[in-house]
Amino acid sequence: MLNAFLMMLLFIQPMIHDQDLSITHDDQLIQHINRNHFLENEMLKPFIDQGKIRQLILQVEKEVHQQARNAKITPEGNIKPEKVGYQLNREKFTEGLFNYLFGSGSYKMEVPEHTVHPKVDSELLANIRTQEIGSYITYFNPNNKERSHNIKLAAEAIDSHVVFPGETFSFNEVVGKRTKEKGYKPAPVIVKGEVTEGIGGGICQISSTMYNAVDNAGVKILERYSHSKRVPYVPEGRDATVSWYGPDFTFKNVYNQPLLIRTKVTNGQVSITVYSSDVVDFESRKIPGSTKKLPEEIELDSQD
Repeated sequence: MLNAFLMMLLFIQPMIHDQDLSITHDDQLIQHINRNHFLENEMLKPFIDQGKIRQLILQVEKEVHQQARNAKITPEGNIKPEKVGYQLNREKFTEGLFNYLFGSGSYKMEVPEHTVHPKVDSELLANIRTQEIGSYITYFNPNNKERSHNIKLAAEAIDSHVVFPGETFSFNEVVGKRTKEKGYKPAPVIVKGEVTEGIGGGICQISSTMYNAVDNAGVKILERYSHSKRVPYVPEGRDATVSWYGPDFTFKNVYNQPLLIRTKVTNGQVSITVYSSDVVDFESRKIPGSTKKLPEEIELDSQD
């Protein structure tokens, strides 16, 4: 009796697989499903469980998604080429999936994709790094390791960023949330007058340096807030405080050419420079320079 049952299973198994859908990406199998799994009730066929459909789409979307990468200028001054990205073509995938679910037999489907082109390519970068239209330098204590680390991270997030004509730049949007997961550290030292976010202390030196650089380039400042007390790394009234849950720093590119933001942090110096093409018609503003004198710092442990 047992042998007969086992023999029956052997015959049933190929029949089950003959009804499967194989989903491939670059000719590699990523999902293997059976239409019965998506029926709300076999007696109610062809009613489909939409929740399971959505879950499958999200799983496939995650499998095939490749983020497009903008071209970037390396610290050595070379241009690192852009990279094309890909995302799931939901409409075509859903159409193919339902053709299988309401059909019969097995089916194989290569995941349909949309090509996602990067916003900034090598040719654009080469064209808009030709003319300097604004810059600014501030100074910090490189011995303050945590604060220095945060300054470098924020600077790297902005470096090679391109602001297109009529586009608005948001510091919080470009730099993103300052978290431990992204590598930001609590700064155990407070620079006099600067209010930190706890995690990410030192970020305001980047936003303040950038404010002065882009103001020097003659852009339109849309949103800028000063600290409640004067900060020492820029002249009075020339700072720009930022916080993920609070103030942002934003400006608009009013020119007919894209702007390229370059940042450099080395030996206790933050340098931010704004470039554009050699045909840009810009009007720079005169900006007061910063002091090289290092600010007073206070250990948090000494605070009440």
